[in-house]
Amino acid sequence: MSRISFNQLLEAGVHFGHLKRKWNPAMAPYIFMEKNGIHIIDLHKTIVKLDEASSALKQIAKSGRKILFVATKKQAKDIVAERVKQVNMPYVTERWPGGLLTNFPTIRKTIKKMSSIDKMMTDGSFDNLAKREKLQISRQRAKLDKNFGSIADMTRLPSALFVVDILKEHISVREAQILNIPVFAIVDTNSDPNKVNFPIPANDDAAKSIFLIIDTVCQAIEEGLTERKSEKDKDKEDKETGHDEENPSRSRNKKTQQTARIEKTIENDDYTEDEPDEADVEIAEADEDDNE
Repeated sequence: MSRISFNQLLEAGVHFGHLKRKWNPAMAPYIFMEKNGIHIIDLHKTIVKLDEASSALKQIAKSGRKILFVATKKQAKDIVAERVKQVNMPYVTERWPGGLLTNFPTIRKTIKKMSSIDKMMTDGSFDNLAKREKLQISRQRAKLDKNFGSIADMTRLPSALFVVDILKEHISVREAQILNIPVFAIVDTNSDPNKVNFPIPANDDAAKSIFLIIDTVCQAIEEGLTERKSEKDKDKEDKETGHDEENPSRSRNKKTQQTARIEKTIENDDYTEDEPDEADVEIAEADEDDNE
């Protein structure tokens, strides 16, 4: 069963593409028709591609890996920031920092500066600085937070990239390709779907369309995270149960071993019933004579 219906996509305007003169021929398989000089996206194919992308993202989230979302265009940045934050995934909604993926160690050093400044503010050393230095450091901290705050917890390269507009975010897509990081993307009629691993043919300009696609994939990510947590809890419970049953199991094994030893002893005639001695025989015969 699909995660989303045809009518939901239709109401959100997901089917509206760009002007015919702006189209990319590689998008031909995903175009349903042309109307008033505008290409109309085939929503049935959008549903198929969205389901494929959602299933893959769910598995990535279930494995505990990170998915980096990229959306720097005005109508997408707030939508992505608010929704992606709920699934605890990193995102970039300001200018893409060149080399974020291909030069990740250097970017990490820059991000660590925020932690150093925060430490200064907590241990009191910041208060001992001159007023001008305080102002400079505060501005630096604000700038770092704006550009890198949403990826501060990303300690390693992401396992996947999700892009809203591959034309606008072509640098991030290129960096991911260099590192063989799979790219998921909303692809409009003016883009080349062959540049990404999981293209989702859809309107990448309308806010309603962007929200619907982002919300759908985030729901899949939430499912993956929930299943991961459930499996961890189950494993923990199984370990605890296994530990509690360890002694009864050993006891049963011990009884089985004892039974085997007894049976073996009987077979080897090591165990015999006591035979009556001569005194017991005489007493028994005397009792028989008295009865007669």
